[in-house]
Amino acid sequence: MSTPVPLSVVFAGGGTAGHISPLLAIADALTAARPDTRVVVVGTQAGMETRLVPVAGYQLRTIDRVPMPRRPSVDLVKLPARLLRAISQAVGIIDTANADVVVGVGGYVSAPLYLAARWRGVPVVIHEANARPGLANRLGARIACTVAVAFRETPLPDAVFVGMPMRREITRLDRAAERSAARAVLGLAEDVPTLVVTGGSSGAASINRAVAAIAGQCSAAGVQILHITGRGKEIRAADGSLLAGPGYHQVPYVDTMETVYAAADLLLARAGAATVCELAVVGLPSILVPLPHGNGEQRLNAASLVSAGGALLVEDAALSSDWLLATGLPLVKNSAELARMSRAAAGQGINDADRRMAELVIQAAAQSNASTPHDQQEPS
Repeated sequence: MSTPVPLSVVFAGGGTAGHISPLLAIADALTAARPDTRVVVVGTQAGMETRLVPVAGYQLRTIDRVPMPRRPSVDLVKLPARLLRAISQAVGIIDTANADVVVGVGGYVSAPLYLAARWRGVPVVIHEANARPGLANRLGARIACTVAVAFRETPLPDAVFVGMPMRREITRLDRAAERSAARAVLGLAEDVPTLVVTGGSSGAASINRAVAAIAGQCSAAGVQILHITGRGKEIRAADGSLLAGPGYHQVPYVDTMETVYAAADLLLARAGAATVCELAVVGLPSILVPLPHGNGEQRLNAASLVSAGGALLVEDAALSSDWLLATGLPLVKNSAELARMSRAAAGQGINDADRRMAELVIQAAAQSNASTPHDQQEPS
């Protein structure tokens, strides 16, 4: 009886947590299903992957960042040479890894990896996290053997709906059971209605301004606020000290979002794809404030959760201290409405997307190796 050949998978994606988190969740599910899997992650030298991927225990290789200019510029003139160099770097990584599959989640490094994989005859599996796909994945979908999406509405051809891959600490979270411990860890009172505010790892200036303006009114309103401002975005009082007050707590960053979700009765946040999907899985009511610029993807990300009744959507321009006092803070204390929103949110959650993606990757490798035996592939 022959011994199964180890599976070799090259992952492409990076830059932001929105790309890296699902990538790592897929890698973890894949290595759980096939412990013999060899994983290489390809990113850039400047993205969050330089910290997060090694911490997760995976090998990181880097290639040049190739931005895709959307209008005539010097960068557009330089694009062909930059792209060819990045493709050449990607080919080298694929060859060295003797890759069976390339798995891409979008971002600057994905397009060169998709093209390199096509050149080498390696199957491509794509996961698109946003309701409106990015340029790299729109390109990759044309050559991929499998395209998976986190939102049913994502307009990619022949896409398979799997949901958003996420860490098991989130998919297995019992908010009610963990609430007391989570609030203790975050320095919050155990029995006070709690609003948690986050603009993501880099913060959101408009959200920060609106929340800081009501910091002095939390106690009188009968609520407490945990304000996650973003690194380097701390709110300061007139004397230069960190803004603080009864019921108002600020921190620049929290590493474990499952702790945040367990502590919160209500979350105020941007409508990033990962955030929206995680809120559904854990059943946490939310107020979502889509980015006011870009391609409008955050509004689309939020649409299904809002339509189901699990979240409120507030335009960035409409979010103000007055709106928070009139609508946001009363909602935090409305336990019946929060319970209804929680049930509605949970009805939208998919908690096994990581395993679904791992199965698709294994299937792609098996189909490829069935047509081209591993020992007949071009050696590295």
